[in-house]
Amino acid sequence: MSTAGAGRAPATEPGVPRPTVTCVFAVTDTPVPDEVLSVTPGHDGGGPLRVLAAGPLHLIVQDVPAAAFGEEALAERLNRPEELERCVRAHHRGVEAAASAGPVVPLPMPTLYLDDRNAVRAVTAREKSLCALLDRLRNRTEWAVKVHGPTTERGPGGAGDGPADGRSYLRRASARRRAERETREHALAQAHAVDGELRRYAVAATRHRPQSEQLTGRSVPQLLNVAYLVDDGQRAEFVRAVGELSRDAHRTAVEVTMSGPWIPYSFARSDGAECAAHQEVRA
Repeated sequence: MSTAGAGRAPATEPGVPRPTVTCVFAVTDTPVPDEVLSVTPGHDGGGPLRVLAAGPLHLIVQDVPAAAFGEEALAERLNRPEELERCVRAHHRGVEAAASAGPVVPLPMPTLYLDDRNAVRAVTAREKSLCALLDRLRNRTEWAVKVHGPTTERGPGGAGDGPADGRSYLRRASARRRAERETREHALAQAHAVDGELRRYAVAATRHRPQSEQLTGRSVPQLLNVAYLVDDGQRAEFVRAVGELSRDAHRTAVEVTMSGPWIPYSFARSDGAECAAHQEVRA
C-alpha cells in the first residue's frame, strides 16, 4: 500500500515558479494497491499515479507540469478536441484505478491544487459529506437506459396527394400534425412507463437531457436518457426488467437500450460540496 505523504510535490523557494501541481482524480476510503497504480498511466508529462492520505480518505493524485496545467495553457489545450479527449481518458483511468479497490467519488476534470498539503486540506474539509457519499455508493453501480421513439411517418398532405385546393391541403396538413403529435405522445408515455418501472429496482435515478440525433448518430428521436443507481445484489433483477421492457416496447417500434455497469458518475455529488472544474487552493 502507498503511505501517507509518499511522493509529495517538492517545495519551492518563494517567488520561484512551481514545477508541478497536484491533480486529484478521485477520493476513496479504500487504499488502492501500488501494483494497480503502477500500470495506470495518468496525464501526459506527469509523474506516476499515487495515493495521498487525508484522514480516513485516500486521494488518487498525480504531479503534473504546472506550465501545461496553468489556466491559460489548459484552456487552450481543452479547446482542441484531440487534447480534450486525451485528458478525459487520462482522468477516467485514474478514477477507474480508484474504483478497483472500493467505492469512489470521481472529482471533476481537472481538479488541481498547488501542492499535496492544499489537496489534503480541501478534502479534509469535506470529510463528513464525502464519507457519507462513499457509504451511499458502496456496492452500487450505475446503469444507463435510453429510449428511442419511432420515426415519424408523413401522413396525408404531401405534395401530389389529391386535389391541390387550399382547403383540402389544410385539412391534410392538420391531420398529419395531429397524427404526429399523437404518435409522439404515445411514445413518450411508453418511455415514462419504462422509467417508472425501472425505478422500482433502483436506489436512485436521474434523468439526463436526451441526446440529439446528431450525437446519437440515429435517425430517430431519443425520448429518455436516464441513469439508475442499482445495488449490486439487485443487478440481475434490474437487467431482467430492462429485457422484458425492451421486448414489450419493440412491438410498438419504441426501442429500449441499456449499458453498464458503470462507475456512478451521475450520483457522485454531495450537496453543496462540488469541487470547481479547475480549482487552485492556496496556502
